[in-house]
Amino acid sequence: HVQLVESGGGSVQAGGSLRLSCASSVNYVTDRCMGWFRQAPGKEREGVAAIDSVGTASYGDSVAGRVTISRDNGKNTLNLQIDNLKPEDTAIYYCAADLTSMFECLRPHIYNYWGQGTQVTVSS
Repeated sequence: HVQLVESGGGSVQAGGSLRLSCASSVNYVTDRCMGWFRQAPGKEREGVAAIDSVGTASYGDSVAGRVTISRDNGKNTLNLQIDNLKPEDTAIYYCAADLTSMFECLRPHIYNYWGQGTQVTVSS
């Protein structure tokens, strides 16, 4: 069983930055798909960023150029740096991990393990 715990959310003004972190209870997810997804009220879950088994990152169209995903295998953590935050980035951000998928990691349906989410609120 994999436990994922997110941290780093909060309230910021537009144009600000946040760094989200996700701690995994196990280390054998570090060479599989891991990703960040978000869900705003009344909207479907959206892929923000993901990293595959060889460390290649992929980003959602709405955040491309403003976010950077990174994985620290030694610490079993997945990080997300979000810059130039916009009010439309307001959502609950979830970390996800999968034990089998290795590529094309920005697909939410492939993930079996999810964190509890961390709220990001951006004011204008």
